[in-house]
Amino acid sequence: MPELPTILNRRTVARSRLFQVEEVDLRFANGAQRCFERLVSSSRGAVLIVPMLDADTVLMIREYAAGTHRYELALPKGLVEPGEDVLEAANREIMEEVGYGARQLTPLTALSIAPGYLGHVTHIILAQDLYPERRPGDEPEAIEVVPWRLGDLDSLISRDDCSEARSIAALYLVRDRLKR
Repeated sequence: MPELPTILNRRTVARSRLFQVEEVDLRFANGAQRCFERLVSSSRGAVLIVPMLDADTVLMIREYAAGTHRYELALPKGLVEPGEDVLEAANREIMEEVGYGARQLTPLTALSIAPGYLGHVTHIILAQDLYPERRPGDEPEAIEVVPWRLGDLDSLISRDDCSEARSIAALYLVRDRLKR
């Protein structure tokens, strides 16, 4: 494994309500020096939940996505709040977004989106043995819950409104895990 570069300097160059952009001056083991920019993320990370209503039915959500300015079909997700662990955050998010809690929560993996410039990590959680439980969330409008068969993933990912890579990866992980 290569030696990590030495951080020579870090400075915040931009900040918004959601993001902080940082420049990082680095010196690599071969002596080369470069300045990288990165988005600094919350150290708590986020959760993305695969709520299984039964052995083949996952509960997806359709909600507005500001980045693409359209409604996207994806899995429920959200930030880990202060004082929560990832499983507590996962259960809270599905109660808020799909109206169910889970008696069984299984961490599967953690994914990054773009590790070249973003340190954000999303924990993928499988939620099973669901029971009805609705909690108020912070969404500006009601979220549509869309049941989808795992056996029909090919038609899901061919849709124009299902493009969120973390959701697609998580669905394939769960489908393959449940086949075993």
